Formats: sequence, C-alpha cells, structure tokens
Amino acid sequence: METWLPGLAVLLVVMLAGVPIAMAMALVGAAGLAMLLGVVPAMAIVGQTAFDTGLSYSLSVVPLFILMGNLVTRAGLSDELYAACNAWLGHRRGGLALATAVACGGFSAVCGSSLATAATMGKVALPQMRRYRYDDALATGVIAAGGTLGILIPPSVILVLYGVATQTDIGKLFIAGIVPGVLGILGYMAAVSVVCAIRPEAGPRGERVGYRERLRATRGVAGILGLFVLVIGGIYLGVFTATEAAGIGATGALMIALARRRLSWRDLLETLSETAATTTMMFMVLIGALIFSNFVNVAGLPGALEAMVKGSDLSPLAVLGLVLLMYLALGMVLESLSMVLLTVPILAPLMAGLGFDLVWFGIVVVVVTEISLISPPVGLNVFVMKTVIPDVPIGTIFRGVVPFLIADVIRLAVIVLLPGLVLFLPSLM
Repeated sequence: METWLPGLAVLLVVMLAGVPIAMAMALVGAAGLAMLLGVVPAMAIVGQTAFDTGLSYSLSVVPLFILMGNLVTRAGLSDELYAACNAWLGHRRGGLALATAVACGGFSAVCGSSLATAATMGKVALPQMRRYRYDDALATGVIAAGGTLGILIPPSVILVLYGVATQTDIGKLFIAGIVPGVLGILGYMAAVSVVCAIRPEAGPRGERVGYRERLRATRGVAGILGLFVLVIGGIYLGVFTATEAAGIGATGALMIALARRRLSWRDLLETLSETAATTTMMFMVLIGALIFSNFVNVAGLPGALEAMVKGSDLSPLAVLGLVLLMYLALGMVLESLSMVLLTVPILAPLMAGLGFDLVWFGIVVVVVTEISLISPPVGLNVFVMKTVIPDVPIGTIFRGVVPFLIADVIRLAVIVLLPGLVLFLPSLM
C-alpha cells in the first residue's frame, strides 16, 4: 500500500479527534517523513521548513495586510462605507441588503479576511436592516455571503498563501481577483433582487435621500477608496511589488486612523496584538501544511495522481470537475485556510501538467472556498453571523444563504468556462 494513503487516513482521524489542524498536519507529516527517511532527516526537514517559512520575504505581506484591515476597522471606515452605499441604494426594494452586498465588497478591498468582513458588516448593517423589519434570513444571508468576498477581492491573505505555496506571482493573483470579485457583488445583488421580487416583505424600502446627502456620504469613503487605488493600482502599474504595497497600505491605514483621531495608544496596542495573534495562527497552519506536503511528495502522491489521471483517459475539464467536487466536500468538514493549504501543494502540479494556468486555478480555488464558507454543516461565516445575532436560529441563517449559494455556483461556472475573464487584467500587467 502506498505510504501516503494511510497518512491521509491518520490525518483525518487525528483532526476528527479534535487536534488543531496545524498540529495535526505537522505531527502526521513529521511522523510520515520519519518512517520514510529516518528520524534525523525528518527533523531536519521539519526544522528547515519552519525556519524558511518564518523568514520568508514573500510572507511578510501577511501581517502587513492583516494590520491594514485591523486599522481600517478601528478607523470606523466600515460605518461610513455602509452609510454611503445605503444613501445610494437604501430607497430601493431590498435596498439595505443591496447596500450591504456592495459595502461588503468595498470593505473586503482593504481587509483581506472573510470572517472579519462578515463580523464587521454584521455589526454595522444588521441593526439598520432590523430597524426596517427586514427578514432575518435575508439580512443574515447577505452578510454571511458578502463576507466571503474578503478572501477574493484583493488584498487577499489566502491568495498570498496560495502564491507562496505554488510559486505564483502574488501581484497577478491580486489583479486576477478583481473581475470575479465584482461578479460576486453583482451576483449577490441579483440574488437580493430575486428574493425581494418573490417576497417583497422580506426587504422593505428605506428612506430616499437627496443627491446632496448622497454626495456628502460618498465623500466619507474617500479614504478607503484612495487606499485601495493606491495599493492595487501601484501593483497593477508595476510601481511597487505586492510586499511593498502591503507596507504602503498598512502605513496609509495608520495615517487615516490617526487623522480621524480614532486610534488611542491602547487601541494601537490591541490592534498590534490582534494582528500578531492572527498572523501566528496563519503561519502555524502554513508550516503544518508544508510539512505534510513534504511527506506526501516524498511518499509519491503527486506522481500517483498524475498516473491515475493519465490512466483514466479523462479530459482536463473532467479532472477539474472532480477537483471542484472534492473541494465542495472538504468544505463541509474543514475551514477555508486549512483546506487550501492542505490541497494546493498537491493539486497545483497536477493542474499545471494538465495545461491550466495557476493564476486562474488560484481564483477558482478561492471561489470554491467562498462557497464552503457558507455551506452546511461547517459554514464558518454562518457561525460568525450566529455569534453576532444569537437570537436567530442557525437554520434561518443557512436558509438565508441559499440564494447566494446559487449565485456563487453560477459565478464559478462562468469563471471555469470563460477563463479569459480572470486572466484578462493580469495579461495587461
């Protein structure tokens, strides 16, 4: 029997036993390497992997982009972003939900975290929607779904980790996420419109405001818009690298927070502490995934997968379909970061061998991961909403995300069938 097969089985058992995913992957990977190579070489690989990951220049973007998102949240830009979107869309049927979808996309552009986007927008948008007696399923569903955009619309931390794991240009990954992110916003807005057309009482109209008030509200988001244009525009035009953009973005967010006088010394220390804790968690998962990836590579899993695909006579598109189904199944039991880091090092060589562009494949993986964030039984964004609004049953929230799941599946199909939509902007860099 191939060594990697019992290794995968043991990893699953260890995770189901409640061991944290980072420790599970590291322990199983190290044990597998020790069986194949011996204890001393295995420990050398484990130590070198942890050392190289901790000192990786490419990964320095992770804490910087996390810091940028935390500072933006402290500066209160999420409130003003929602207010601006509400001023333009709130008077329409389902307008507050439409504004929430757009605001989630805008906040994702400077946050990079789906869970943080869902939690932040939940605190901002839910009180308003409840004030106008919005249906709880629609209100929680649009926030849970809109929050998933945090890992797609640049800057995305998961895209950074994907780029590092596959040696893919992070700047191109960021730019490639723009069009699918916009399609996601439009899809969620369409889902809201369909729900409100079927059940008008689910999304009553809000108050209409004049154009002067709309323009005044729009001026409040100049900071967040300028920061996004600076970071992503600089990468797109080649003015600076993704790593340099992360430093500029974090500095810009700090200046905005200080200019608004929303950042005390205590707030700054708490923000730095939150950033350090989140970064540490991500690096631990990444190191564990890389150790386990080394094990399955030594055990011959990539070669076995390639031989299996060649022997099956399946077309590349059929193989991709099986991979997507696997991701949807994994999303039912794993959270997004672990799922991506566990599978991408194994699948990326296979996909490249089949002729798929790894930039495009990265976006496809992230979109599938977005679907897993709102799919039962795990659906982490759904549980975030349950935390924000505990009096709403979890079943109601899952029912609310169904229209948005449908929109996501349609978007995934479009991206798979029309890869040019993803690769057009990166090709112009």
